[in-house]
Amino acid sequence: MTDAKLFDVHQRPLQDLRISVTDRCNFRCTYCMPADVFGKDYPFLNRSELLSFEEIARLTSIFTSKGVRKLRLTGGEPLMRKDLDHLIRLLSNIDGVEDLAMTTNGVLLPKMAKRLKEAGLLRVTVSLDALDDTLFGKINGQGIGVGAVLKGIEAAEEAGLKVKVNMMVRKGVNEDQILPMLDFFRGTGRILRFIEFMDVGNTNGWSMNQVVTKKDILSIIGETYKVDTIQPNYFGEVASRYRLAGTEDEFGIISSVSDAFCGTCTRARLSADGSLYTCLFATRGNSLRNPLRNGATDEELAELIGRIWTGRRDRYSDERREEGRKDKIEMSYIGG
Repeated sequence: MTDAKLFDVHQRPLQDLRISVTDRCNFRCTYCMPADVFGKDYPFLNRSELLSFEEIARLTSIFTSKGVRKLRLTGGEPLMRKDLDHLIRLLSNIDGVEDLAMTTNGVLLPKMAKRLKEAGLLRVTVSLDALDDTLFGKINGQGIGVGAVLKGIEAAEEAGLKVKVNMMVRKGVNEDQILPMLDFFRGTGRILRFIEFMDVGNTNGWSMNQVVTKKDILSIIGETYKVDTIQPNYFGEVASRYRLAGTEDEFGIISSVSDAFCGTCTRARLSADGSLYTCLFATRGNSLRNPLRNGATDEELAELIGRIWTGRRDRYSDERREEGRKDKIEMSYIGG
């Protein structure tokens, strides 16, 4: 198998792989898995449809031979997948992996953080959309309080994991939590990132008038703080970086709606059932599970991945119409 970095038709390199390990979640956040859609009768994937940990590791090894250096485990909620530390151990031992992170709602971290760190996980990004208990319980659809997430963050840090916090902001829902969240995480070393409400999938009722834009967020923060812009850490970084002037307190804004960053997107996504997606807003993927289980060699799988990436033209956020598109894959299926 020949090692060769891959570039798509817009000369964007393949550098990051986001791996969804399950389509299940213990939250029912209204912007991702609304309870009225993802109820008890929702047809989640059967175990046999999921990639095994060994299959994920084999595919990941092929991706690293094509330039991937950063891995992020997603879901659903990745900690819903039993024995996830076994997968992390497999992935951390693959040549070429330089960064291994996970996105989680944090609730299961007190039980798992130490095992995850010992297995090789380096970082977690924890989702927290409000500090107000009642509001947060409504957003997550399960009435789960903020304290459960904060305990998860503390457990991650005690285990030696680096922590970032993501807040999805929606107009009329939680924009009044921007400053309280910023104040709460000041001085903690935890980087808070605000995310514009995105039209991922078809079930979250997205409309442009619900988006609190990057400009809006900076305006809200600017009423209280002077803000300095920080240069990106690396090519393809998703968040615009800022610092509260005169401090070391950094925050970020992920603005795929109002200020798209398609031109530097280096991310591929592997769904829980083994399909490769080249955009968060994709309508379809390409199955890697089927050829893998039908006996394809590593060289054949590498060639297939190469064809998919080099033919990639995705620029959805650059081309987004205000009404969006109605046939996108759900976020809970391919991860964020």
